[in-house]
Amino acid sequence: MAQKTFASDLYYRACCFVLYFVAAAAAFNGYYDKWHLAEAGAAGEDDRFHFEMMVDGTAYRPYIFRQLLPATANWVDSATPRNFKTWLYDLQSGPAAQMDPFFDSPAAENPAYFFRYLIVYSGTFLFTLLALWAMHLVCRELAIPSTAAALAPAVVILLLPYLQSGGGFFYDFPELAFLALAVWAALKFDWWWIVPLAALGTWNKESFLFVLPTLYPFLRPRQSRIGALLGIAVLCLVSVAVSFPIRLHFAHNPGGALELHWRDQLRAFLHPLNLLFAAEKTYGVWAPRAFTVLPMALLVWTAKRGWSLLPRFVQRHGQIAAAINFPLYFLFCSEGELRNLSLLYIVLLLLLAVNLNDWIGRSASGTA
Repeated sequence: MAQKTFASDLYYRACCFVLYFVAAAAAFNGYYDKWHLAEAGAAGEDDRFHFEMMVDGTAYRPYIFRQLLPATANWVDSATPRNFKTWLYDLQSGPAAQMDPFFDSPAAENPAYFFRYLIVYSGTFLFTLLALWAMHLVCRELAIPSTAAALAPAVVILLLPYLQSGGGFFYDFPELAFLALAVWAALKFDWWWIVPLAALGTWNKESFLFVLPTLYPFLRPRQSRIGALLGIAVLCLVSVAVSFPIRLHFAHNPGGALELHWRDQLRAFLHPLNLLFAAEKTYGVWAPRAFTVLPMALLVWTAKRGWSLLPRFVQRHGQIAAAINFPLYFLFCSEGELRNLSLLYIVLLLLLAVNLNDWIGRSASGTA
């Protein structure tokens, strides 16, 4: 019996790996087709923060603060022998690769940026895969049955390119990975296990500071109120300690620490035709943008069906996340960029999971 159980568990994990690899590849490709790495001459190019400026340290604030992958790429580039980088670049630009080059990107054709582009490109995909496994861990820790726990993360990652409407960046995928890992760690361990995640998550994107208070409901069942609050306070201090030197280092870069967009948000909401008919190509197919009426109606329907099925402490997490994220989104985020409601990703994951589980259960009982 034990051998049979082990074989079944192994097969489940193997199937999850295949599912998640394919889902990660599809989601990454959906993002990359739309936005690339925002390099000069590509789809997502912006004169304030394109790839070359991010790795050279000249991008505008606040984008330049998101340094995890750019800094890693610079470090790996400096530590890698020049001969190896030259060989790899020649492989990319040689006759054998001309029919199917590593990247369709102007930055990758420049030997000064090719290797760093490879590091950021590969790192973004690996974080996409890590985000899937981290979301799976969250579902399993909350005792979501295995089928729904396997499927819900894949659905979330496949939806992410749709949420990257109006803009998408390589740091979006590490953000989701660190968020899911932080929630899983808060569910399973004491708060000090989250310290490295708070540091790395902030290094990736300064707004990770606002993720940390949303972890309180997950810490509270194992700790006193004072203990949980103290843990959150220390985690926030860790985040500030990481963010502050980065801000000082790039204090002379153009731009500002924040960008106000509430006027843009008002104009967008006052255009009903935009809310009804705005469309965007994702995965190569034109579809309504994520903030339009039909996708939002499906999202509200999903929330209405699943909210009562969530544990109380997950509901509290969602309420705290919404209370923080909605004002930040309205004040500081570009209109229609639902990826900036990222504090609610775990709530979306679990709403999908409980809805999927309910649907699977009804199908099994013949009442669907």
